[in-house]
Amino acid sequence: MAAGLRLDEIVASLGGVLQGDGALVVSRVGTLQSAQPGDIAFLANPKYRSQLQTTQASAVIVPPQFAADTQLPRIVHRNSYAYYARVVALLNPPAARRPGVHRGAVVHSPVPASASIGENVVVGRGVHLGENVTLQPGCVIGDGASIGDDSLLHPNVVVYDRCVIGRRAIIHSGAVIGSDGFGFAKDGDRWIKIPQIGRVVVGDDVEIGANTSIDRGALDDTLVADGVKLDNQIQIGHNCSIGENAAMAGCVGIAGSTRIGRRCTIGGAGMISGHLELGDDVHISGGTLVARSLIRPGQYTGVFPLDEHAEWLHNAAQLRRLSRLVERVAELEKKIKLMEIKS
Repeated sequence: MAAGLRLDEIVASLGGVLQGDGALVVSRVGTLQSAQPGDIAFLANPKYRSQLQTTQASAVIVPPQFAADTQLPRIVHRNSYAYYARVVALLNPPAARRPGVHRGAVVHSPVPASASIGENVVVGRGVHLGENVTLQPGCVIGDGASIGDDSLLHPNVVVYDRCVIGRRAIIHSGAVIGSDGFGFAKDGDRWIKIPQIGRVVVGDDVEIGANTSIDRGALDDTLVADGVKLDNQIQIGHNCSIGENAAMAGCVGIAGSTRIGRRCTIGGAGMISGHLELGDDVHISGGTLVARSLIRPGQYTGVFPLDEHAEWLHNAAQLRRLSRLVERVAELEKKIKLMEIKS
């Protein structure tokens, strides 16, 4: 159970405007539908506005335009969703760290006294660990790698040789940072492996989801800028560059040497072909295949609509005829122009 806080204590810490009883204590955050007495709920999506009248929550977080829709004690903030996230963190502080090196760890480099090194962790030679780094059981940090201050690596994360992780990183279990990129040269019927001698360089305040893989560069580095958020099971190919504060949902695949701009978002299972560029503020809908560069900001969608299978096959067949239809229309336009000239 999270520790309880008064509403006025929350506002003193996080800002916002308090309306109602500031002495009210809340201990958990819930949705408007599921919250119980003692909880604080939040309204972020207007379609749930009616639930303000039926919620069992003791208090709510609302944007200014809906503050008059409830008589419950409330915190008013323009970004109620972000405020909810901060309240959750406030009510659920992380478990206390235990600095020190577990006797089952294998450590070949000096570590700060503030570091927490778990069981079966391997820290290679020439590794730099910042202050307050936590390596949970089973992590492997390759020779010459660097992990910035206050970073947390969950169990079984692998950071290959010479890769760099910035400050305040959160990397979830099974992530692999710095594995070889998919680089092979064709020689007759055989493939010749191209040594991948670049690194992965990750900026500050980056979160990397479970089982996500980021390949090291072939020659230059693969770059992940400050503030990037990556979901689970994402693949980022070698020599990619991901701009500041970009975010990607699960199962996204990005082929090598692609540049993603700042603040871009890619929905789940989006596929980005190699050697492309997405400009700043480009947003890709889930399931979309991107096969050309997109420089202009905006939302892009390339998902064929769902339908009953027979109807889907029929529509797909019509699309295959589309090129011939375009040619026929072009011929008709030419004939019409000739007729107009003669008349």
